[in-house]
Parts: sequence; structure tokens; C-alpha cells
Amino acid sequence: MGIRQLFLCLLALSLSSCAVLNENSDLVLTKKIQSTSTIELQSEELKNLPAAKSRPTIAIYPNSFRDLTGQRKSNSTFALFSTAITQAPEAFLIRAFKHTANGKFFRVVERVGLDDLTKERQLIRSTRKEFEEDKQMQPLIFAGLLVQGGVISYEANLKSGGAGARYLGVGSSKQYREDTVTISLRLVSVSTGEVLTETLVSKSILSTSISQDIFRFIETGTELVEIEGGVAENESVSIALQKAIETGVLNIIKIGIERGYWEYEDIKINEPSCDDVECIISIRG
Repeated sequence: MGIRQLFLCLLALSLSSCAVLNENSDLVLTKKIQSTSTIELQSEELKNLPAAKSRPTIAIYPNSFRDLTGQRKSNSTFALFSTAITQAPEAFLIRAFKHTANGKFFRVVERVGLDDLTKERQLIRSTRKEFEEDKQMQPLIFAGLLVQGGVISYEANLKSGGAGARYLGVGSSKQYREDTVTISLRLVSVSTGEVLTETLVSKSILSTSISQDIFRFIETGTELVEIEGGVAENESVSIALQKAIETGVLNIIKIGIERGYWEYEDIKINEPSCDDVECIISIRG
């Protein structure tokens, strides 16, 4: 009877939990909506860089930075056809270049939707011609630099392990796994075709899981009660890829500064003002 009473208690607890969940479904939905947020740059250093003295114009074509690994999501039970890496990594790359130094370092021109842009410009020209307007459209800005590269490696289960302990029917264990994503990034001069700067960046992706379990014999040798619980935390592959891309862009900028391809904007330091002659002499002298 003891085990039956325990099952009845668990069943009652489950039903009450379901009732509370149904009553508070609106609250749960509201929390999910509130959890939506804009993805900002992961690198504060990239965002807070000084502005460029002369902003270079760059172009990123759709197929110039893509997933070159073809890696599928790992699963030990059945085959998955979903890719492990996002198929639109250029979105993170465009965002990283565009928001460098709060948008004051690079000029990024549209090339991902170039066909749509060209069609729309043709439509404007034909409309103006029909109404006999002589207004000329501004020409598209051409880029002096092309950004190329891609995700060249995704290593799953590069490291894995765990540890656990059990004593008198109470146990706990922890497991971890480490994956690695690697990107290649380079800037190419449009006028000469020369690769000006190039960098490789690797970023680790960590996954951890913690589990606990308890078991007790209610009646010796016959009836057993076992309770298990656990939680797993996986680092986002997209966020890890974004961090790797932003680190690559930061490396590209630093290499360009060292080689003299571009310069930081001059930072003017305001001198303290004073009317006393001795104060002015001390500042200048």
C-alpha cells in the first residue's frame, strides 16, 4: 500500500501542476515574449574602437562568406539533416563591419540583395522616363575592398568527459563536451586583387549537463522508488560564430593599422583654459 499511496501523491501533484500551468498560460506566454531581445555586438572592444580617418568602402557578396564545412548536427540515435552552422553567416559579418566603432569605421555597400536593388533602380528610371522627368539617380557606390572567407571547420566532440559519485542511493554526476568552430577572413583589393590582410579564428563551444538521482527500497527486495532530475546547458553555436567573426574583424583592423592601410581618426585633447599669464606659460612651457 505504501508504494500505491506514493504514486497517488505524485499523480495528484502532477495534476495540480498542470492546473496551475493552464491558469497561468497567459503569464508564461508574456514571459516568452519579453525574453525576445536584439542581438548586439559581443565584442565591446570592436564597438568602442576609434573612428577611421578615411572610411574604407567594403562589399560582402552572398557566396563570399559561407559555411564550407557541410557539418550536420550530431545525434547518437538518428540521422539529422539540419546543418550545425547557420547558412547565413554573412549576416553576422555585415553587422560586425557595419557596427565597428559605432558605424564610423567602414562603409558597407549592399551586395547580398544586389539583384533586387538593381531592379528597383531600373523601375525608378522607367517611371521617371514615362513622366519625362530629368532627375538623375545617384550612381551606386563601388567598393575598394572585398571581404571573403568562410566557416572552414567545425569539430564536434573535440573534448568530452565527466565525473560522478553515489552514496547510499544518492548520486550526482556532471558531463561536458567541447566543440570548436574555425573561420577564415580576408580583405582583397579590388584594383589589384591582392590579399591585404588575412586571419584565422577558432572559438570553443561548451556544453554541460548535471544530473542527480535518488533511489530507495520501500519494501526490501520488492518495491523500488527512483527519482531522477537534471539540467543541460549548451552554448549557442550562432553566438559562438558571431564572437569568432567579430574577433576576426578586430584582427583585420589591427593588421591594417600596423601596415598603414588605414588610420584612426585624430583624437583632439582639449587643453585647460585659464586667463592667468603664469598659468598659460606653465601649460606651454
